[in-house]
Amino acid sequence: MYVAYYMTNGSQTMSEVFENLKLELRRGCLTLAVLTQLRTERYGYTLRKALADDGLEIDEGTLYPLLRRLESQGLLVSQWREEDKRNKRFYRLSPMGEQILDQLLGEWQRIHTSLSKILQEA
Repeated sequence: MYVAYYMTNGSQTMSEVFENLKLELRRGCLTLAVLTQLRTERYGYTLRKALADDGLEIDEGTLYPLLRRLESQGLLVSQWREEDKRNKRFYRLSPMGEQILDQLLGEWQRIHTSLSKILQEA
């Protein structure tokens, strides 16, 4: 069933507010998922496929800027190599990326535990 959405604050519809909040929520989850997947070295396509196989679709226009940002933050290292007669950029966690991932996973677990309790009470 489709529900009509009305303007809120005179500028955004309820649908737009939802989409913005959904993107915010997804952004943090994608970062955590990418870092987790890059415990094993991968290039972009195999990373996208692994995420999609686990139900987390990500388009190239989101993935590659995220990889560049994570690398510039020192969380990833990359290397160009030839594979199947094509140059591919392989990414993996840096030592700092491994430490940060462990910390983020601990924080994720705390948030997940708290949200589970809160949602059970709702």
